[in-house]
Amino acid sequence: MDIVTVSPKFQVVIPKELRQSLNIQAGQKLRARIQGEHIELIPEQPMSAARGFLAGIETEVTREKDRV
Repeated sequence: MDIVTVSPKFQVVIPKELRQSLNIQAGQKLRARIQGEHIELIPEQPMSAARGFLAGIETEVTREKDRV
């Protein structure tokens, strides 16, 4: 576990090993949230990353007979 220091401007530097393992780039947006007594920084995924995630699912709809 790495230790980071909060600057007077409340900034922290994410250690290189963590940046590389999560492929975090300069300028990338991170979602920040409180989890219990911790702060979580979650890399924001671009919409293009979701492209094709529904590929291969069944899309055919079976229609019931009309009720008369």
